[in-house]
Order: sequence, then structure tokens, then C-alpha cells
Amino acid sequence: MQKERLTTLEKEIDKNRRSFYVIGKALKEIRDDRLYRFLLFKTFEAYTRVRWEIGKSQAYRLIEACHVIDNLSPIGDILPENEFQVRSLAPLSAAVQRKIRRGFLMTDMELSALNIRKYIASCITDNHGTQADRTGIISNTYKEATMAMLEQIRQAQSNGWQSTSREAGLFWNRVMKEKIMFDTLNMESK
Repeated sequence: MQKERLTTLEKEIDKNRRSFYVIGKALKEIRDDRLYRFLLFKTFEAYTRVRWEIGKSQAYRLIEACHVIDNLSPIGDILPENEFQVRSLAPLSAAVQRKIRRGFLMTDMELSALNIRKYIASCITDNHGTQADRTGIISNTYKEATMAMLEQIRQAQSNGWQSTSREAGLFWNRVMKEKIMFDTLNMESK
């Protein structure tokens, strides 16, 4: 019975070599149930190295990635596409993983391991409780809107504030600042 299960799980790994979640889940069961012993391997590490040419670290990263995906899957349909995108979330608690993932998805940043790592780094506070500098995190949509607004300011300056008054520009700048500050206060109170 268990040998048949081993055969089934190995077929899953072979069929889904690019599906890190399926591989991680199968490797976890093989490790936890010690199914590798049916192929006369003494250790899980020897099994993954010889049978799948996967080093110990990578096998455990795939298993950790499986845990993270199980934790994140209730959040929505947009899940990490590969183990590398999950790697920086793995050391975090389940609640922090979900919070970070929700925050990242709201940024509209491109889904990449580098962007996820940057976002996580921006959320971490230093030893003095100071929030890390997050000014580098900006979605393409927000950046385009900001650039368009700066162009409008440039045009208003070039025509001597004839089409839009300086006071109107400062008023809308204050409205945006207050909206951002109000939203920040609401997020912190949750």
C-alpha cells in the first residue's frame, strides 16, 4: 500500500517538475511518512539527491513553499508563480505572510521575487522601531498618475498659473496629502 503511494507521488513529481507546490507537497509526504525507505534510501536527503537531483536545501525550500501557498491560498487567485517568489515569505508567521501578501497585491507591482523581497524589506522596522524607507515602492499606475500631475504643474508654471492658479494647485496637493494621511491612520488603527 505505501509502496504504491510512493510510486504515485513520484509520478506527480516527475509530471509536475515545474509545479513547485505539487512537488513540495509530494516531497513533504515522502519525508514525513519516510516512504523513501521503500527504495532503500536511508535518508530523505539521499533520496532527493539521487532520485530527483535536488539538494537538501532545495527540497526543504520546496516543502516550505508548499506551506506558504497553503497559507496564502484563501487570500485570492493571485498566488506566487514559483518557489523563489515564496522564499522570502517562508520565515514569517502565517498571519504576517497573509498581511504582507495582501499589502503587496495592493501595490500593483509586478509579481516578481525581487519586488516581493523589496516590499517585505520595506515593511520591516529597524531595532529602534523606525519604519524602513518605503519611498521606492510605487506601482506603475501611481507613478504614471504622479508624472501626469507633475506635467500639469509644469504647464501651469510655464503659462504663469493662468489656466490653473497656484492656490488651486496647493489646495489639491493638500487634499491628496490629507487623503494619504487619513488612510494611513485608518490602516494603523486596524
